[in-house]
Amino acid sequence: MEETTGHPLVVARQAAGMTMEEFVSAIHAAAARRGLRSGIDEARVRKWQRGVQPSEESQVYIAEALGLPADIVRADHWPNWLPLTADGVVPLGPHSFVPALREALRTAMERRTFLTISGAALSALAADWSGRPAGTLAQAHDGKPIGEDLVTFLENSTQHLAGLSTEQRHYTAVLLDAHLSTVTELLDHGRYTPALRLRLHTLAASLSQTIAWHSFDLRRHTHASQSWIAGLHNAYAAGDHDMGAGLLGDLAYQAAWRGDHTTAANILNCALTRAQNPAARCLLQLRLARTLAARGGRSERRTVLRALTAAEQHLSDAGADRPAWCAWVSEADLAVDFGQALLDLGDIGRAHQLISEGERLLPPARDKTKGVFLAYRAASYLDQKEPEPAAAAATKSLLLARRIGAPRCVRLVDALLPRFQPYAHAQGVPELLQLATA
Repeated sequence: MEETTGHPLVVARQAAGMTMEEFVSAIHAAAARRGLRSGIDEARVRKWQRGVQPSEESQVYIAEALGLPADIVRADHWPNWLPLTADGVVPLGPHSFVPALREALRTAMERRTFLTISGAALSALAADWSGRPAGTLAQAHDGKPIGEDLVTFLENSTQHLAGLSTEQRHYTAVLLDAHLSTVTELLDHGRYTPALRLRLHTLAASLSQTIAWHSFDLRRHTHASQSWIAGLHNAYAAGDHDMGAGLLGDLAYQAAWRGDHTTAANILNCALTRAQNPAARCLLQLRLARTLAARGGRSERRTVLRALTAAEQHLSDAGADRPAWCAWVSEADLAVDFGQALLDLGDIGRAHQLISEGERLLPPARDKTKGVFLAYRAASYLDQKEPEPAAAAATKSLLLARRIGAPRCVRLVDALLPRFQPYAHAQGVPELLQLATA
């Protein structure tokens, strides 16, 4: 029975590919490296797996035995600091939503950035999601009853926090993490009606997505990945295919941002198998077009144009009834993403026109997106060897990004700076380079 228990210590040991005997030997070796002798044996480990808490010293030995850094240990949080997988991805299942949430929360403590998630693991997760039957709501625990007022408060306050402007996000991270921790505890230990459970899963998915984007903007990619994965588990538990597809689309966006376009395409193709809402399908097709164009350039022209045509049609079909996570998709996004894909296909003149049009169509409320669009426009001008308007667009983007606190947009401009070096004497370029170093 010991080998099949779901205790995190067993899961972590099995994920590391260690037998019980190998694990105990590794603990003895960890002690020996400190000039100490450990009396821990298999019987003691089984007690830990039944709920007995190891001493802080023993927990350090456990971490080292599993190949983890000692500073991951939080003795007062046993066994929740233990990793649940070898590849960083909690497998989908009827009870996977809480473990996935806890993995995301642990990553938030900046102690788990040593865990990397491979493209193969993410692609496998997406394929599992696309082919798995719809999830069913598991039974609640016999904990304290949860009132509807509490869930309503968490929903309303989460919506308010997520809707704050980019400038305010620096102050909301702790609140969002606290909300997600509370929702996780409610799902894990509360007693509630099926209707409230559905709302909690939906809230957990939405919170995870918001937190993931904040982490992504701050280059905390491991935390962003784990948060999107946690959201996927909860969208699956809630039976919300569109939300699940959106979360996969976000993971694909991250993979493309990091240059892994094969993984991005694999994930997006899986996401499209279940997405139903036209706005959701529009966004996924736009991202697919962008990643295929970046991966294959002109060799992918036919598939890229097919995806762009599909996105255009889906946007035309989209009405007011849209999931919140893609309610913002508009003609502006279509124009800019269409233009960016055309850049990679070599159609620079038309691409420049579309990107400029998209930037003009963007409403004032989306300043961060405007900054990204300006950076794209600067890149398109550079492709046409027009440094003056490129410098003007890049300068506007950088000033806007710094004003609202949008580090992802700043990095887009920073990546363009080497391309301005050959035009050091062109109008606006010296000022841009000086601004970038200020």
